[in-house]
Amino acid sequence: MNKVYNVLLRIVSVFAASGLSVIGAGAVAGISTLKAVTVAGLTAVATVVEKLARSFMDDGKLDDSEINAAFSQIDPNSETVAEQEVEIKKAANKKNKVDDPNYN
Repeated sequence: MNKVYNVLLRIVSVFAASGLSVIGAGAVAGISTLKAVTVAGLTAVATVVEKLARSFMDDGKLDDSEINAAFSQIDPNSETVAEQEVEIKKAANKKNKVDDPNYN
């Protein structure tokens, strides 16, 4: 339950950080501030949720490295170590599926 709460708070943070970053840009482009913030926030949240869903589909669970990798997509200054760990795990999972003669 604690992990779910953490992910939800991080999603709210993604919305806020992405939405607030476009306030000036929306005014310059002639778009209302509320619309610019909403579109930017929802786009960032959708990116994170998609990444989480794809990680969950891979093995039916989310570990901390997969969660951190999903959120690192939004922050271009974040470390990519978590994402590298996820890719290594995915490659190992695919290899295990291919090597399994009962896998269809």
